[in-house]
Amino acid sequence: MSIAVENKDSILARLSRMPLSGDSGHLTAVPPPEVRVERPAPRSAAAQPEADPAAEKRPPTPFVPRAPRSLAEAGLIESEVSALILKKLLNRSVEAGFRLAQQLGLKLPLIESTLRQLKAERLVAYKSTLNAGDYVYELTDLGRERAREFSVLCTYYGTAPVPLNQYNASVAAQSVTNRRPPLDAIRNAFHDLSISERLLSSIGQAVHSGRGMFLFGNAGNGKTSIAERITRAYGDTIWIPRAVSAHGEILRLFDPNRHEPIRIEDPETAEAVDGRWVCIKRPTVVAGGELRMDNLEVTYIRTTGIGEAPLQLKANCGTLLIDDFGRQRMPVDELLNRWIVPLEQRHDFLYLESGRTIQTPFDQLIIFSTNLEPRDLVEEAFLRRIPYKIEVKDPTEEDFVALFIKSAKQLKIECPPEVVRYLWEKHYKAKSRSPRFCHPRDLLRQVENRCTLHELPRVVTPEALDQAIENYFSVL
Repeated sequence: MSIAVENKDSILARLSRMPLSGDSGHLTAVPPPEVRVERPAPRSAAAQPEADPAAEKRPPTPFVPRAPRSLAEAGLIESEVSALILKKLLNRSVEAGFRLAQQLGLKLPLIESTLRQLKAERLVAYKSTLNAGDYVYELTDLGRERAREFSVLCTYYGTAPVPLNQYNASVAAQSVTNRRPPLDAIRNAFHDLSISERLLSSIGQAVHSGRGMFLFGNAGNGKTSIAERITRAYGDTIWIPRAVSAHGEILRLFDPNRHEPIRIEDPETAEAVDGRWVCIKRPTVVAGGELRMDNLEVTYIRTTGIGEAPLQLKANCGTLLIDDFGRQRMPVDELLNRWIVPLEQRHDFLYLESGRTIQTPFDQLIIFSTNLEPRDLVEEAFLRRIPYKIEVKDPTEEDFVALFIKSAKQLKIECPPEVVRYLWEKHYKAKSRSPRFCHPRDLLRQVENRCTLHELPRVVTPEALDQAIENYFSVL
């Protein structure tokens, strides 16, 4: 049996004439509410204490997306929920009501009226009865036809999207600009790296600014390692929606490849939160030489009608690292022109598939890591918008020796101090070779491989270092 599929315009026209609820042929606009944040109850004016000088240093109240008590509070309309349910059943054949609610990230009472309306319109039917007044639902022939029509427009049938205004409010509540971790927390974030106090202080100041930084210096000194650990200093988690809706279009925001979800162990807390949101570690999104302009705009798979959020949206409330800056596939000027306004105004403008423009937060600690001179890459106007330019310098002799001995200890390799002095005098000082922070680790791994291959004791010897140097620096 063949099925005739109408074109997209005719489907839109016919769907626009459909009633949005069983009793009315029109929709009364309900302004979406603000996302609720847990706050203590305000005191009366007479009971207000005097200003507390330490209040500014206290961390802001944690943001928690509470489960909505109605579709209006969730920022949803019944027709949106109906479309998601029908498309879910089209792909699932049969499903219990509570499972449909779970799929949408909503509580069953919020969608029961929608399910009853779909039953009344003969789009779904009861297949069987469950406990507590729930049912197993399946599509009717008319329901299957309607679900296919919705799928032509957009194939998405996952978690119900969160309205853009609610997402924007959540970013403001969890902004990195409101977080100023103490020096001890910043120091602890870099506990496994060898960093001078002066460098640590500069990084800490940039973190407190919330505006971003250039990390520059010779390759091999740990710029990428430093940048990847900066988010640890915040030491907390954030909530993001799995998907966001704007002007009827859906953007997927949660990315399992870039976001690390945190399981909520407390059952009461898990029950109380909005199921459309996911708790994640503050994100660190890394883009290297593969970065293209397409990664900074909403991208669509034409056959699905679903948008994928750009990198800067996925990095909100966290860190965005542009690694090997200056070596991207896109011209540096093109990248800078794209971001010069967001860096200044702290918001971005994105284009949807329909051609509409939306304003989104640009709220992340942005880090440009490069082994090139920043002034040779960008003009002064852009440099002024990145207030911290931090050079990651080569290690001194004392730094190098201490790091070599520490790294050997971590690898459980015996390393007499006089052998490290031999390495420094013969292979660095005598040859005017510049050391890098990565050299101790790389050379010791070669020593380790030599010991395992020849079944030798795990001891650093002059002979082992000579061979490692020959292998490592032969073409450098």
